[in-house]
Amino acid sequence: MSMINDKEFKKLSNYKNDTCVSIFIPTQRGGKEVLEEKNKKHLHSEWTQVKKELKDKNVSDDLINKIGNPIQQLIEDRDFWRHQSDGLAIFSSPDFFENYTLPVNFEAYHYISEEFYVKPLVPAMTGDVKYNILSIQLEDVKLYEASKFSIMPVEIDELTPSRLEERVGFDYKEKALQFRTQGEGGDKTQFHGHGGSERDEKTEIKQFFRAVDQGLKEHLNKESLPLVVFCQDYLFPIYQDANTYNHLFEKVIPGNPNDTDMLGIHQKSLEVFQPYLDENRDKKINKYKELSSTENTTSALSDIIPAVYQGKVDTLFIENRAEVWGNYNEENMQVEFSDNHENGNISLLNLAAKKTVEMGGKVYLVEHEFMPQKKSKMNALLRF
Repeated sequence: MSMINDKEFKKLSNYKNDTCVSIFIPTQRGGKEVLEEKNKKHLHSEWTQVKKELKDKNVSDDLINKIGNPIQQLIEDRDFWRHQSDGLAIFSSPDFFENYTLPVNFEAYHYISEEFYVKPLVPAMTGDVKYNILSIQLEDVKLYEASKFSIMPVEIDELTPSRLEERVGFDYKEKALQFRTQGEGGDKTQFHGHGGSERDEKTEIKQFFRAVDQGLKEHLNKESLPLVVFCQDYLFPIYQDANTYNHLFEKVIPGNPNDTDMLGIHQKSLEVFQPYLDENRDKKINKYKELSSTENTTSALSDIIPAVYQGKVDTLFIENRAEVWGNYNEENMQVEFSDNHENGNISLLNLAAKKTVEMGGKVYLVEHEFMPQKKSKMNALLRF
């Protein structure tokens, strides 16, 4: 599994070659589609179209093979297709190849130019809100750092007990209780024991959760990121009671973490945390609307791109799935528009997006109906 980071994004963004191929396909995490090799067939179909276009551009068979060999290897790698998320991004040239498995619902798309097409990846690089996920069970504790577009495990073995037995004693199961699995519909797990009450067992669980809370406290307070807990429903109130961290998210990711992998944990966390992640974008959209009659906003692409290069753009809104072709002359700050991608024309939206990131601005891909100024494919909120 490979997710994009700042260093890799910059490498992609700055890469130049006579022939750069960017391919995006939607993928499925599992189930019937994977068993039927739908993901693999989707990439094969997209690469077939790319090969035809490269031949039409008179690219030599040798160069096409150099670009395509690593793609073909992916197509034939059965293990690779068992570990997918929502989207796959591939970047290939005669002397470069990278692929990224991402929780992003890409539409099938390919782009051939002297640069890579990084616009679909840009939101992951623009100050995306980070948060922690605490996956906790009575026999397992894991911590992850995540954002809307990424997840990575955090090593906590030396910080917390990894299971309840470590906290309350290894004879816990024998002397106290046995668990039966959580019933359908989120029913509370029942406690059965000899000589111990439900209250006693809750006390022991709370002691375990308090030990986890105290062990993680110093690490979590370094950045004070929101903490989202993934556990069975009946455990969350006990964890809330034991918690002392000030940024615990009020809603739990319900279920058994053992029932999914890391990408599944990320997906489930977004189902709970997504509204919070969208807050910053929505605030910027509202600010654009408030300032729409001032010089602090613009929807003219001929003004936006020079402003991007001058570092004036605070936030860039780009219509998702839209495209504008042309070129930009940096010396005289002139934007030239074209009706198509031929004759050396490039994606002006891709250019503006990656340059905004380079200059420290934020970029949001927005559906047409949510664009602040719908008459334009790109809107900019300016710093000055």
